Amino acid sequence: MLVTQFLVLGALLFCCGIYGVLARRNAVMILMSIELMLNAVNINLITFGHLHGDVGAQVFALFVIAVAAAEVGVGLAIVLLIYRNRSSINVEDLDLMRG
Repeated sequence: MLVTQFLVLGALLFCCGIYGVLARRNAVMILMSIELMLNAVNINLITFGHLHGDVGAQVFALFVIAVAAAEVGVGLAIVLLIYRNRSSINVEDLDLMRG
């Protein structure tokens, strides 16, 4: 397969993730869109690493996966606390929690 095919796949996934972050109102869907964006970055990292013959890009992609897993854990904990307080995970309702 060509390098451009992987780069186009990564760009499409990243654009879908950006659309999900900007258009969705559900906090869980926003977290899933952020994960989609991180996976697109991983595809591009591994593609460029393979293109240049560098293993460091694959190691960096593993660190990105670890950070993404921690982000999901913390993000879901925050969403759970918001749901307990507000009985909704709608992002528009979050501004009601101010002081």
